Amino acid sequence: MQRVPVGSGHLFFRQGDITTLACDAVVNAANSRLAGGGGVDGAIHRAAGIADLRRACEAIIAEIGSLPPGRAVLTPGFDLPARYIIHTVGPVWRGGKDNEPALLRDAYLNSLRLAHDNDIRTIAFPAISCGVYGYPVEAAARIALTALREGLEAGLVAEAGMVLHGAAAHATWADAAEEVL
Repeated sequence: MQRVPVGSGHLFFRQGDITTLACDAVVNAANSRLAGGGGVDGAIHRAAGIADLRRACEAIIAEIGSLPPGRAVLTPGFDLPARYIIHTVGPVWRGGKDNEPALLRDAYLNSLRLAHDNDIRTIAFPAISCGVYGYPVEAAARIALTALREGLEAGLVAEAGMVLHGAAAHATWADAAEEVL
């Protein structure tokens, strides 16, 4: 695992499975209905306990209708090693003409703000929008790392990081970190 000091905190990168990470909160790259699905979203639902997490997500959706891109909500972590799950919806890539960069930045920053508001000090993110939502990985990495840097410099959390699936993804994000940090 790589750790880089940023502000009074640290930014980390690691390759692996976000569902096994013991930290205050993991971030779920959710869909707008918080309904589970494939990729990270499905893995988090399975590891947390599908029935418990589904009930918590359904209660949120009953109250708000749907979760728009860039926003974030909180549930318990249930069976995960993490105490909480922060669910955020990243934008679907449509060529960059539908405000996708700002929405992706908001997904990271609003997750960090929600963490701060709930006394969460350590948080781990997946590569939001980089799977089936089709966001170009290199561009997403720069946006995400800039947002994480801003959040750490503002003292929103003590430690924030990326948990990446596979060596190629890890290398892409490490390269982006050299540019952004």
